Amino acid sequence: MKVVLLAGGLGTRITEESHLKPKPMIEIGGMPILWHIMKSYSAHGYNEFVICCGYKQHVIKDFFNEYFIHNSDVTFDFTNSTNRLKVHRNFTEQWKVTVVDTGLHTMTGGRIKRIKPYIGNEPFMLTYGDGVCDIDINALEEFHRSHGKLATMTVVNAGQRFGVIKMDKAGNITSFREKKDRDGIPINGGYMVLDPKVLDYIDGDDTIFEREPLERLVADGQLMAYKHDGFWQCMDTLRDKENLEKIWKSGEAPWKKWD
Repeated sequence: MKVVLLAGGLGTRITEESHLKPKPMIEIGGMPILWHIMKSYSAHGYNEFVICCGYKQHVIKDFFNEYFIHNSDVTFDFTNSTNRLKVHRNFTEQWKVTVVDTGLHTMTGGRIKRIKPYIGNEPFMLTYGDGVCDIDINALEEFHRSHGKLATMTVVNAGQRFGVIKMDKAGNITSFREKKDRDGIPINGGYMVLDPKVLDYIDGDDTIFEREPLERLVADGQLMAYKHDGFWQCMDTLRDKENLEKIWKSGEAPWKKWD
């Protein structure tokens, strides 16, 4: 099963770094968050990727074009005008990566529609290029195949940013406690599985996938929720990036399922 990654947005909420590179190329532990997501899929046996690019798409293409050489020990021999390159430690991933320029201003639905030639007639995975989690992707696929609907969306608990206050009708505060994860509401966590027929729900470049297409799938009874209660974190802001960096440096990143 192929994995489609949405990586074409402008990253306007993290402009501290996205003015230089696409948001999915912002690094956690010295590697782009896109790489972390791909490594997670690969650890579950999914090694064929289609990346929907847009903003500064050349940065993503350059990364994969130079990936082999950047992850190997090499000798550059300029003596006698030979300009030879010798690779001492041959390292690579078991990946097949298709990088598609889906347009600078194309909406999420339009980007998905544009990669139709690359996904064939089989169900495919879909997620955003800015969120990591410790989901069991094999179990997600199994769940999708079990219910027979067109689409499965992983739902996660958004958590709660602030403390919880209870009041009576007069306005007297009756209790106060710090936030707990269960205080939040379920949201779209990405990590979807889609049947190719879902593309028929998308009109064109201006279609936002999270609106009309998903709403129509709901109306047709074709969207199922896969509940994930474990770790999930998107990287919307610089604070999010710093938090993910701190977790990674701790050596206990929950999304790291590879050696």
